[in-house]
Amino acid sequence: MKGFSVLDNPSHEGQTNTWLTPLSIIESLGEFDLDPCGYPDHKTAKNLICFPDDGLLAEWYGRIWLNPPYGRDIGKWLRKMERNRNGIALVFSRTDTKWFQESNPDAIFFIKGRIAFLKPDKSISTNAGHGSMFLIYGHDNICAVIGSGIDGKFYSKVEK
Repeated sequence: MKGFSVLDNPSHEGQTNTWLTPLSIIESLGEFDLDPCGYPDHKTAKNLICFPDDGLLAEWYGRIWLNPPYGRDIGKWLRKMERNRNGIALVFSRTDTKWFQESNPDAIFFIKGRIAFLKPDKSISTNAGHGSMFLIYGHDNICAVIGSGIDGKFYSKVEK
């Protein structure tokens, strides 16, 4: 899988898997240690893993920001995030998908409205075409989302 990039293998529906997170979202959530799906000159974390390096194969550490490639491999990224258990993943709000049904976050936050992601040239997209959600791992990250001021609906895991 060496050389995998957020720019490669776009889904059959879109032209790209590169949807850069608006930095205002990152700023409202606090500092992250690592973004394994980073993009050059788009500072979402202290450390970025960018193409041609493969963030899926790299060692993850600290508090993770994950805006994974929105293609067929999204489940692989989320499984690695679950093993790390410290971070926030920004994904499309598709609760019927296999990757969502198999996910095990500590909490979910459905973002109100649609995010206007940034294109690789840093221009603003019209919007993502559907809603987005945070899959949240770790108590401190739940607190960060609650205190972020981002509008939406919050759901935490209920133990039986």
